[in-house]
Amino acid sequence: MARTFVTAAGVAALAGLLTALTAPAMAQYPERPIKMIVPWAAGGDTDNIFRPFGAEFQKHIGQPVVIANVGGASGTVGAREAQKSAPDGYTVYAVHDYLHLTFYAGISDVKYSDFEPICLVAATPSVLTASAKTPWKSWQELAADAKKRPGEITVGATLGSTSHIFPALIEKAAGVKFKFVSYEGLAPRMNALLGGHINLTDSNLTQKGKVEAGLLRFIAIASEKRDPEAPDVPTLKELGMNIVFEVARGIVVPKGTPAPVRAKLEEACNKATKEPAFAQSMKAQGTRVAFLNASDYAKFLDKIDNESKVIMTDLGLIKK
Repeated sequence: MARTFVTAAGVAALAGLLTALTAPAMAQYPERPIKMIVPWAAGGDTDNIFRPFGAEFQKHIGQPVVIANVGGASGTVGAREAQKSAPDGYTVYAVHDYLHLTFYAGISDVKYSDFEPICLVAATPSVLTASAKTPWKSWQELAADAKKRPGEITVGATLGSTSHIFPALIEKAAGVKFKFVSYEGLAPRMNALLGGHINLTDSNLTQKGKVEAGLLRFIAIASEKRDPEAPDVPTLKELGMNIVFEVARGIVVPKGTPAPVRAKLEEACNKATKEPAFAQSMKAQGTRVAFLNASDYAKFLDKIDNESKVIMTDLGLIKK
């Protein structure tokens, strides 16, 4: 019986053939539109940041990017849908720091390590914002009133998320007690604030026009220094509270998404965040462009997760 011997060159050729047979799917990615899950309602901050980002992103990824607003349960409905999506690059998840907080609060079992990081996109400093129907013109007036009426001043928040943690940090630092009222995302919170149904909430400089119109008041901003867009608004640090707080937003994909696909998404993200139109949109949103590549974003997420665990423990809100 004749024997067939395969040379080393033949083995290499065979391996190359097998690779070539499996490569087209990756090489041709993406071949269809990409869904971007935004876990909040349309019209909120996260939606208003990722829509202009999506418009630039699709130019560089080469396919339409369809925004899917999947709200509910403090953003965890969208998180769960993203987690369970096929790891093929056709579903990306527009996430922010709430994911760490809802996990430690016991609201959701979905955690940041269930995903692969693609890029950090933007960061938005929080602003403690009051209804114009409240009597306070400054933090000092608000703090004095809060100390007289513990548990009576109402704060709109998405419980377990950034809009809850930010005023809770202020509450602890100032030695006051607020009454938290639950809302799903910024849009309904702002409607409640404008209507005078709540006294305070966490917002940002996108509300500057409403402040100038006399509908809202900025009390304090959680940045290191005063923002040139709102130079009259003091920082919390100036007011004696060592609080710097911003909401960082980025793109992640389900665990197991192939590396070549992640690399293409990361490249498109990098280019999208460099577009002048995106920078202009972010300025209008009171937000800074804050690109980090996948490797640096992974380190950033580790850091934020550790900090979130400490904050939730310190505030007595940790359940995990």
